Amino acid sequence: MTQATNTAENGRAEALRASYERAGYACVCPKILQPAEPFLALSGEDIRRRMYLVNDGAGREFCLRPDLTIPVALDYLASEAAGRPANFCYLGPVFRQRGDACGEFVQTGVESFGRDDKAAADAETLALALEATTHYGLAAPEIRMGDVGLFAALIEALGLPPVWKRRLVKDFNRKALLAEDLDRLALAGAKERSEYQGVLAAFSNSDPKGARALVADLLSIAGISTVGGRSVGEIADRFLEQAELGASAALPGEMRAVIERFFAVAGEPDAAAAELWKLAEAADIELAPALDLFESRTGLLAARGIDARRIKFATAFGRGLDYYTGFVFELHDPLGRADGELVAGGRYDGLFARLGCAEPIPAVGLAAWIESLVAIGGGQ
Repeated sequence: MTQATNTAENGRAEALRASYERAGYACVCPKILQPAEPFLALSGEDIRRRMYLVNDGAGREFCLRPDLTIPVALDYLASEAAGRPANFCYLGPVFRQRGDACGEFVQTGVESFGRDDKAAADAETLALALEATTHYGLAAPEIRMGDVGLFAALIEALGLPPVWKRRLVKDFNRKALLAEDLDRLALAGAKERSEYQGVLAAFSNSDPKGARALVADLLSIAGISTVGGRSVGEIADRFLEQAELGASAALPGEMRAVIERFFAVAGEPDAAAAELWKLAEAADIELAPALDLFESRTGLLAARGIDARRIKFATAFGRGLDYYTGFVFELHDPLGRADGELVAGGRYDGLFARLGCAEPIPAVGLAAWIESLVAIGGGQ
């Protein structure tokens, strides 16, 4: 690749970022070296196992930023704008181990914080994502879409124990684990073949704070500080979660049937919404707020000139990042000229609470893979 080609590619990427700035997104440049803990806790297994980690002289763990959403969020929380609506854009390298491919690659994107008009913010984000593919010569990418919020609403409506609600929503992006969880929940209450099941049962009804402290102390005495990137506290929390799971009542067969029917819904958004309304009525469960938001978003996409019939929606579609809580999407090249997504993003309203913010802050954003956009051959 020639220097002239690099210059041209950099210019196109900068022009795309500048278009986001003109749309009202302030340009920011988060530090490349970031504290590792937020990424280890929030990013999902796929990114966690591909991070570049380093320890400083004081034993603190850092990483080369594997994405830009969390760094932008952390900088926002540390700023005077925290808690107020704010829009940001960026262009810069991120770092993930990718086998034989270079572990450094460039992303541009936007993050929108604090907007209460969620459906409108979602629609604007997808419209900006489509501008990125158009900028590189692809006017009609394949649009894949899901909504984690619909699944969370379903699980809430089924009246499951809190620990199972958390567990099933957490495993939304790991369908094999989700299937295992449903199998286990169907058998809950039955005697499990575990040499430490009695210990788990004893912990299930104990004081959570005291039990966590005891488990953490036992791990520390055993000389265990981290396992698989998880701290002693996180290991203790996982152990206590297992205790709660083992003490739960079994999942009735009709509830599992509702979940399986939910995951079978796919197609154009309007048809999918109609099918989900039927499911809610037949199961006598409350999904109206989540479905109203879903249908409002579809209408606002149409108002922006996006034909909903182009969208491939599936209730089972997710993005593999643990912090997503609602609308998610990916744009792909229908001709397969690039591996993976070209642009992707979604809503992550729960991220700020998990970063320590006392008040919830609505958030939605996108990231565009510059090398993938270049690979489709557009803009030349």
